Amino acid sequence: MENVKVEICCGTACYLLGAANMMNIEDQLPESWRGRVEVEAKTCLELCERENLGGAPYVRINGTEIMAQATPDKLLTRIGELLEGAA
Repeated sequence: MENVKVEICCGTACYLLGAANMMNIEDQLPESWRGRVEVEAKTCLELCERENLGGAPYVRINGTEIMAQATPDKLLTRIGELLEGAA
């Protein structure tokens, strides 16, 4: 099984609209997922410029998948899908 890389946008809009709530997502991972998820805060994913602020906060998963209006629960669900092979 592959690891999952999560990049959380911490640009001003994303941070204020909820990214701050996801910064401790590693602490919320089930024991069986620990060590298999890499979480990185990014200064800005530059998605507000191409999309719109209504999608913030943004998260990029495995370098290509963009999650808009991300929440801790939504992010944990997607990580689980990827780790369990239900992607």
